[in-house]
Amino acid sequence: MSYKTIFKLFLPLCAACMMTGCQENTDVSNRYVFREYTILDYLEQHADTYGQYVKLLHQVPMSRVSRTSVAQILSARGNYTVFAPTDGAVQAYLDTLAARNVISQASWSGFRDSTTLDSIRKVIVYNSIIDGGDDLRAYATQDFPADNMAEFPLANMYDRKLIVEYPADGTVRINGAPIHETNRDIPAINGIIHCATAVVAPSNNTLGYLLNAIVSGRQRGYYVAAMLAKAAGMLDTLSKYRDDVYEDLYERGIVKDFAHTSGIGYTYGAVPEHRYYGYTFFAETDDFWQAEIGKEATSITVEDVLDYLRRKNIYPDATDDNNFRSEDNLLNQFVTYHFLPMRLAANRLVLHWNEKGYTNSKHVPTVVQYDYYTTMGKRRLMKFLESAESDGVRINRFPYIDNSRRGTYHETGCDPDCAGIPVNTPELNGEFNVRNGIVYPLDRLLVYTYDVRSRLQRERIRWDITAQFPEFMNNDLRLQYYYRPTRTGIPTSIVYPYLADCWIADDNYFFYYNGYNEGMKNYQGDELNIRGNVDVTFRLPPVPAKGIYELRFNIQSDGYNRGMVQFYWGDDRDRLAAMGIPMDIRMSGLERRTTAGTFPSGVGWEADTEDDDANAEVDKKMRNKGFMKGAELYCDGAQGLTVMARADPLIIRRVILRERMDPDKTYYLRFKTVLDDPTREFYVDYLEYCAKEVYDNPERPEDIW
Repeated sequence: MSYKTIFKLFLPLCAACMMTGCQENTDVSNRYVFREYTILDYLEQHADTYGQYVKLLHQVPMSRVSRTSVAQILSARGNYTVFAPTDGAVQAYLDTLAARNVISQASWSGFRDSTTLDSIRKVIVYNSIIDGGDDLRAYATQDFPADNMAEFPLANMYDRKLIVEYPADGTVRINGAPIHETNRDIPAINGIIHCATAVVAPSNNTLGYLLNAIVSGRQRGYYVAAMLAKAAGMLDTLSKYRDDVYEDLYERGIVKDFAHTSGIGYTYGAVPEHRYYGYTFFAETDDFWQAEIGKEATSITVEDVLDYLRRKNIYPDATDDNNFRSEDNLLNQFVTYHFLPMRLAANRLVLHWNEKGYTNSKHVPTVVQYDYYTTMGKRRLMKFLESAESDGVRINRFPYIDNSRRGTYHETGCDPDCAGIPVNTPELNGEFNVRNGIVYPLDRLLVYTYDVRSRLQRERIRWDITAQFPEFMNNDLRLQYYYRPTRTGIPTSIVYPYLADCWIADDNYFFYYNGYNEGMKNYQGDELNIRGNVDVTFRLPPVPAKGIYELRFNIQSDGYNRGMVQFYWGDDRDRLAAMGIPMDIRMSGLERRTTAGTFPSGVGWEADTEDDDANAEVDKKMRNKGFMKGAELYCDGAQGLTVMARADPLIIRRVILRERMDPDKTYYLRFKTVLDDPTREFYVDYLEYCAKEVYDNPERPEDIW
């Protein structure tokens, strides 16, 4: 059945909803003819409700280089989701602008200059529309993100991710703007209309601007947190939202999409249009500080907080002086551990995809799942965990887990001092809804304590390769729950260093595979894939404490076009030492797949049996050769499968080095091809740190998960 046929059958069912205007006195008589119409048709037919919005649609161009109006695209083919503000909503927004003295009076004649007028018109129009393109359908309310305060996967025309809120009163809000209870899900041939009773208008300010305004205005709520961030010299950094150099190079065609290159295989893919910056701030509230220090929050000083930190013996190894901008300084170390260099919405703190038992249709946490990120300032790890038992996302949580060979990998309990800090609902109302950051309120102290570091050292730290690059999250690349082009190309470092922690040689073709609905045998579904004469260097995340660690590399050898690389490691990026023999990612648990044929790998992989002693002996023999089976945590491919990666001989882990590491040092990992064949590909899925206390523990052997 075609979309148009479905539409005609669906129209009578929707008539009652459509005939209820956003204003009770709207005359709807003789308006509904059973024919197909566009979004613009519908809005113009209801000009008594949406007249102001329709005028704006005709006035606002698609972009600064296009004369096509937004109205024209809403009358053409597409899949648009439109949060259309009523005339009352637009007037209320003008009232707000007048109250803030942005305009002289609450009308369109109150603008003092054309620049501000054009900007406000775009704010109203661009923020109200999500373009699904040719491939994606528009969002009906049943397709909105299921989690409260979650982001829509697609950005709006202002390149902002809108956030859906489900308050206790049963309403639905988009960035604080209520959606009409009955006048929603209005179908058109080119999308869906939702009546908004307020303008969807997230702030165009930055996190740095917001925090400075809080301090300058002595605004209560996050005054202390903002004051500390300013004292640590962070506001300039937090004011960045877009890399204008990259923007210019992209618009001038210097940074280009990858084209097909003869003789190498697939080398085509679109590069990102933008390079945005983003930040996540976990901030203790003023209520917390007032209770702890015993003074009214806006009277608390930097010295008050420093005295508090000293009494608590927090960061005892830090320097205690007034050089607050130094990473060695006590205040700086305290403040910067509250910031991540990426913007993480509530549904992006822990990414769920193909862990055991999870399906995106239910969107309910199952087994223990985690993500590790590196903080700003002095580089330290922050762990985020979510499970069926954790009651939401927790920071630095260390529960007891049923991780035996026949276990479930669910939590079985958690000591109170290991429960972690709950991540509360983010602040997104009004001026807090900034374009480059997100603020989460904390009701307890967030510190990278000795206990946290030692507990991290006593667990295996597994991270998806893209988690160590903020650009993948800030630019809407990492693991999106919708279809997107198969490959995203990342420019080489000579063209432009898009990834700040990655150095890509000029003759490389560096791709990111989102993996959505592709069923790839990868952790969290995605991967990095590089072709050409591979020569890539990564800056690694920090280890939590001094000690001996294994660094492991997951290999997925499904296919015959993998390659072989020599890897190098060390703390001097320009003088990295070769480590061990080359890594052959054509090698699986059973086979070594080459263009010359398939040969036994000699890894020693054997399928698990009912005899766990025998299974453990196979694991031991593989480790003696520097290999491990895949992880039991995630599915062998798409969601909902019953076969785990451990049971697939095409997925193995390679122990690539075992070295003493220091959390105060920065380490790098370089991969360089050893095959004179640019058609071979290098693949990266995830890596692991595993301290000697875990992999060589005679009392509690490392689990299989």
